[in-house]
Amino acid sequence: MRFSFLLAPLSMIIMGCSLSPAGQTLESDLSRIQLPPGFKIDIYAQNVKNARSMALSESGVLFVGSRSAGNVYAVIDADSDFVAEKVIILDSGLNSPIGVALRNGSLYVSAVDRILRYDDIEENLDSPPDPVVVYAGFPTENHHGQKFIAFGPDDKLYVPVGAPCNICDAESPFAAIWRMNPDGSNLEIVASGVRNTVGINWHPVTGELWFTDNGRDRLGDDVPADELNRVTSTGQHFGYPFIHQGDLPDPEFGVGHEAADYVAPIQNLGPHVASLGFEFYLGTQFPAEYHGQVFIAEHGSWDRSKKIGYRISLVRLDAEGNALSYETFADGWMLNEESWGRPVDLEHLPDGSLLVSDDKNNAIYRIHYTGG
Repeated sequence: MRFSFLLAPLSMIIMGCSLSPAGQTLESDLSRIQLPPGFKIDIYAQNVKNARSMALSESGVLFVGSRSAGNVYAVIDADSDFVAEKVIILDSGLNSPIGVALRNGSLYVSAVDRILRYDDIEENLDSPPDPVVVYAGFPTENHHGQKFIAFGPDDKLYVPVGAPCNICDAESPFAAIWRMNPDGSNLEIVASGVRNTVGINWHPVTGELWFTDNGRDRLGDDVPADELNRVTSTGQHFGYPFIHQGDLPDPEFGVGHEAADYVAPIQNLGPHVASLGFEFYLGTQFPAEYHGQVFIAEHGSWDRSKKIGYRISLVRLDAEGNALSYETFADGWMLNEESWGRPVDLEHLPDGSLLVSDDKNNAIYRIHYTGG
């Protein structure tokens, strides 16, 4: 179902008493977020139901996908004051259209089993065109079927297909990252042994593909770790379902498999944190120590007796791209074991600040550096 719907001006919503799931105003809840000195977080947009992946156009229109809402949005900050005035629903009724990507004026959107393309989208925000079906051959399974998509430096569209289970040895095309030409032709595998990635990006210097991967459930509180991985050669295998976190054989599928036969993570992340979208920080607003470092949105755990995640983490890298540390950058979306917000994706703004989508609060925040 396709239609365009303009929501109420967000300036009016923000000035009112919008409540978060915690029962407080969202502004009040944001005051709980702990950041390094000199950083601040503000509301960029609200009323973006189930906001998931983001893509920013050169003109400043923010496109946002969703999962449970089934909507695709355009978020507009026309006066560049870092508070969006409009949220437009470009399409609705789609099957978990979480992934959005831009190329040559067209918006690409991933539903579970297909890739759609909306041509000349910015010239038609108030009356979006019917989508062109780019590819419709992906599996229909919803378990890990949502697809974070992005165009790589090779001008190909990268599309993950998650495992249709918690743990199983599923046949192709599952548990892999694929790529295709912009018209949907020449589908080919890039990496296998990938359980469920909802975040892919390219190193700004080497051009190598990096991705987050969510580890399996039901092995206890502290294993396996989520992973941050790097593809150095097309076709590499990253272990699932045989080896987790680079060194942990699966109790069911790991027999007869050696960790050395698979690519180990660049960095093990927290167990069950649900690491999703990430960015190599390329702006100049943050202090120099953050340039080129990896910021990761951690959606938060469910398979754990004590919750973890619900934060933005930071992986520091050396000049060769090796991980030096894994630490918390922004924390506070959980209070007394109850989460009031869940970060999903990150996106640069031209001024060097970072946007954060939150699918629980239907909101997008802006983290910026004020100095001091």
